[in-house]
Amino acid sequence: MLIDTHCHLDFPDFAEDIGAYVGRAEAAGVGRMVTISTRVGRFATYAALAERFPSVWCTVGTHPHGAHEELDVTAEQIVELSRHPRCVAIGEAGLDYHYDMSPREAQEQGLRTHIAAARETQLPLVIHSREADEDMAAILREEMGKGAFPAILHCFTAGEMLACTGVELGLYVSFSGILTFKTSQALRDIARDIPLERLLVETDAPYLAPTPYRGKRNEPSYVVETAKVLAEVKGVSFDEIARITTDNARRCYWKMDHAAPVAQVA
Repeated sequence: MLIDTHCHLDFPDFAEDIGAYVGRAEAAGVGRMVTISTRVGRFATYAALAERFPSVWCTVGTHPHGAHEELDVTAEQIVELSRHPRCVAIGEAGLDYHYDMSPREAQEQGLRTHIAAARETQLPLVIHSREADEDMAAILREEMGKGAFPAILHCFTAGEMLACTGVELGLYVSFSGILTFKTSQALRDIARDIPLERLLVETDAPYLAPTPYRGKRNEPSYVVETAKVLAEVKGVSFDEIARITTDNARRCYWKMDHAAPVAQVA
C-alpha cells in the first residue's frame, strides 16, 4: 500500500467525478489520501470529503497565498477544528516567496499561528516552503526551541540546507512528481541522502503530474510513479519503499489509526 500524503481533492478539477479518482487510487494500491486545507474557512468542505470516503483524510489550515485573508484565525480555532475525527494534520501553512501573493509578514504570522496549533495538538504541521529556505530554517529552529512539534516539508524542492535542517529537527520530507522530472537530478541527489525513516511521497494533485503523465491533470493514483523513482534513488525495491513510506506516513499522521470509522463520523 501507498499513502498519498498531500493532495487537493476539493479543487474543481475533481468536482465532476471525485468517486472515480478515489477509486482509481485505491485500485492502484493507494490505500489512503490526505486532502489538504488551503483555507480554514473552508474546513467543512475538506471534512465532508473525508467523511464521504473511508480512504480520505483531511487537514485544517491556511495556505501562505491566503495568509493575509485569514490573519484573524487563531491557534485556538485551528485546534478546535482539528478535533474532527477525520482531521489528521495542521496546514498547509508556510512561506512562498516565489509568488508573494500574500505579504511576507502575513505569511510568517500565519505560519507561527499554525506552529502553535501543531505544538498543542501534536498533529503534524504541513509546511509549504518555496524560495524561502533561509527564513523557513530560522523560523523552524526558533519555534522548535519553544517546544517540539511534528512537521512535514511538503513537495520538497528546496536546497540541501533546508533538507538537513528539517531532518535535524525531526521533520519528514515529502517528494512529489517533481522528483521524476529529467531536470530534477539535484533534487534526487538530496532525496538520496535523506534517511529512509524521514521520507514521504505525495502528488500535490491536481498539480505536478509525474513522468510519464507530465502535462496532464495529476491524481492520487499517480503517486505510484513517484514512489518508483524514489525507490531507484534509494537503491531499494518498489515494495520496500512502499512499505517504508507508508509506515512513515502512518507514524506521522498518527491519528489515522486512532480515529473513528467513517460510518460513525457520518
